Amino acid sequence: MNDALDVALRLLIVFVVFLTFPLIVGQAEHKVMAHMQGRLGPMYAGGFHGWAQLVADGVKFAQKEDIVPAGADRRIFQLAPAVALLPYLIVLLAIPIGPGEGAVGEVVDAGIFFVLAVMGVGVLGSLMAGWASANKFSLLGGLRTAAQLLAYELPMLLTAASVAMAAGTVSLPGILDAFEWWWLPWQLVGAIVFFVAGLAELQRPPFDMPVADSEIIFGAYTEYTGLRFALFLLAEYAGIVVLCGLTTVLFLGGWHGPWAADGLGWVWTLLKSAVLAFVVIWLRVTYPRLREDQLQKLAWTLLVPLSLAQIALTGIVKVVIS
Repeated sequence: MNDALDVALRLLIVFVVFLTFPLIVGQAEHKVMAHMQGRLGPMYAGGFHGWAQLVADGVKFAQKEDIVPAGADRRIFQLAPAVALLPYLIVLLAIPIGPGEGAVGEVVDAGIFFVLAVMGVGVLGSLMAGWASANKFSLLGGLRTAAQLLAYELPMLLTAASVAMAAGTVSLPGILDAFEWWWLPWQLVGAIVFFVAGLAELQRPPFDMPVADSEIIFGAYTEYTGLRFALFLLAEYAGIVVLCGLTTVLFLGGWHGPWAADGLGWVWTLLKSAVLAFVVIWLRVTYPRLREDQLQKLAWTLLVPLSLAQIALTGIVKVVIS
């Protein structure tokens, strides 16, 4: 009974995190972008600095009519938002936020491969939405999503493999147990490549050509309204939480900190992830959208060679220290 209660408690905590943290990131994006652009941003919903703006947005989406285009593949069209969102919930189960098995929803031996494979499934939601919408702009957005996934999945996987080589394990808690602070300088390039590739997979600016509103309306999501559209937005913010958490665990030491790592390890994990989430928002405000050819050129001529060089460097360091 105690085991069942422990599992239920972990699942409940992960589910609460899944429902709240993406909304916090979304609200932070509203306010951070407003300050960076010299405007107020949401100020009225809920009173103090518009803290309830996302609640108001949720009510707005719930009141909108749920429309399915006449020529759409109805089942695929309706299933796509769930396919885009649920993989991030599953990935959160495997991300450790503190030391010990109690600080992770479920310990997965092949944790790196598991989380990257499941995150890849989330992108399929955009492909399904683009194909099923019976809309040329949606289909074009889906094709751009497929091309972007193929280009940026490889450097993401290669840089994650570099960390696994350094730690001698593919388990996420095992990587954190093996982490040393002197890894940071020679894994820095891999961390940047992993983070940039993750942003591209999430289709976040400046890698948002698949949803380029000035060209193809809103890409694969053009025909979506109401709660189904809101689920796609929630999937984007959930993806930011997962990407920042993974980058923290793989490259920044996760729960390791200058002091009180055993008792306050989860604080260090959340703090590092919050800083990375701020960087995600900062990049959106700072850089213009890349063209499709620039996206592909960045992946194949820069990120892939850098990730291969990172693996080579890791192999050299492992040989030298052994």
